[in-house]
Amino acid sequence: MPGITGPGLAGLSTACRPGGVHGPACPTPQPPKECLSASYNGELRQNASRHGWPGTLTAPSRKGLFLRVLTIIPTYNELESLPVTLGRLRAAVPESDVLVVDDNSPDGTGQLADEFAASDHQVHVLHRKGKEGLGAAYIAGFKWGLAAGYDVLVEMDADGSHKPEQLPLLLDAVKDGADLAMGSRWVPGGSVVNWPLYRQAISRIGSTYARIMLGVKIKDVTGGYRAFKRSTLEALKLDEVESVGYGFQVDLAWRVAKLGLRIEERPITFVERELGASKMSGNIVVEAMINVTKWGLAARWAKLTRKSPVAAK
Repeated sequence: MPGITGPGLAGLSTACRPGGVHGPACPTPQPPKECLSASYNGELRQNASRHGWPGTLTAPSRKGLFLRVLTIIPTYNELESLPVTLGRLRAAVPESDVLVVDDNSPDGTGQLADEFAASDHQVHVLHRKGKEGLGAAYIAGFKWGLAAGYDVLVEMDADGSHKPEQLPLLLDAVKDGADLAMGSRWVPGGSVVNWPLYRQAISRIGSTYARIMLGVKIKDVTGGYRAFKRSTLEALKLDEVESVGYGFQVDLAWRVAKLGLRIEERPITFVERELGASKMSGNIVVEAMINVTKWGLAARWAKLTRKSPVAAK
C-alpha cells in the first residue's frame, strides 16, 4: 500500500489489531461522547459498518505495525470539487479514512458528502453550524480524529490543489520519524501550476516574512498540505489555538517548531483549482500578516524581558 511501507512509527498505538490480525483483537469502538456534545459545534454523521466506529481499515508496514490514517477535508460550497477530490483520494490512498468537515454549505456539499458516507464506510461527515473559518474546521476535525483513535491526521484541501496522489510522500515522512510532514511548493522539486506571478509572489513573500519574524526554518510555512503524528496534535493544546483563517497554518507550524518537534518538508505540485470559487481574499492575507507580526514581536519582547539566572538572584 502506498506510503505505509517500511518501519513503523515509534510511539504510535499498536496494542491491538482489528479482527486479531498480528495481535489481539480490538474491542468494537463506540462513538466518543465529546464528539456529540454541544461544545463540539457539530453533528456527527457516520455510516455504520461491519468494521465498527468509525472505519478501522488500517495499513500494514513490512514489520507488521498498523497505522490508522484520517484525511480531513474542510468544505464550504465545494459541490463541484468534492466528488473529484474524494474519488482521487480513495483511489490513491485507499487505506486512509476520510472526514469531510462541512460548514453548512448553502450549495448542498454537506448532503453530497452524506451520500458518499452512506456508500463508503471509510468516509465520514462532520456537519458544523456555519462558516467559522478554516482553522476552526480543522480543529474540529482533529478533535474528532483524536477521539476516534487515529495515528496520523492529514490536512487536505477539497478543491484539488493538494494532489491526493502525493499523500504517500507525507505519510512516508511521518513513517520515517517526522512529527509533522509538510507538502512544500518552495523546496527543490516543488512547484505550482496555473498560478499567476502575483499569487506566487504573495506566497513566497508571506512565507519568507513569517520565517524571519517567527524564527522558523520552514520554506513553505503557509502551506496547507500536512500530515500530523497523533502525539504532535496532542502536544499542541488545540483549545488554545484561536487563529482561523490563512494564518492558522502559520500558527500551527510555529507551535510545532517551538516544541522542538521534527518537521519535514516534501516537494509537492500545487495546482490551482479548476472548479468552484477560491476562498482566498486580500483581507485574509492582511489578517495573517498582522497576526504574524504580533506573534513575532511578542516572542522577541518575551525573550528580551526574560530574566537571566544572575538577575533572578
